[in-house]
Amino acid sequence: MKKFFIPVLIILFASNCNFEKRVDHHGINLLKKKSDLIVVSKSNKNDITKLLGPPSVKSTFNNDLYFYIERKITTDSLIKLGKKKFLQNNVLILEIDNRGILVKKEFYDLNKMKDLKIVSTETEIDYKKQSFIYDFLSSMRQKVNDPLGKRKRNN
Repeated sequence: MKKFFIPVLIILFASNCNFEKRVDHHGINLLKKKSDLIVVSKSNKNDITKLLGPPSVKSTFNNDLYFYIERKITTDSLIKLGKKKFLQNNVLILEIDNRGILVKKEFYDLNKMKDLKIVSTETEIDYKKQSFIYDFLSSMRQKVNDPLGKRKRNN
């Protein structure tokens, strides 16, 4: 019985092994092919949502901006200890005017994103003694330190 059980167990484990890499997919499948079907100044919001579905991120300024994302990640080889590797990282940005018609379409893939320049400057916060924020924060500090207002009366 043991001679039969051990080979069956080995065959069972070996049959469940998969030598293909696992790919984690996030976002919309085949974003590049679907974005080619969308035509600037011809497609509208309904066409876009019918083809691509709801956007990953939606922003409203003067015009609506729809962001669609596609990302495929796989684990690297065993030598690199399973480090994550990007296979695809695509972003589609659609600008739609107030009438619902597509005005501008931009597609960024992994190679194009490497060329993007990111500004490294930081905004400085300057609180002056006469500013509204300084007055508000100092009054809040006084209320926290003396919630009943007894310190002012005793002095």
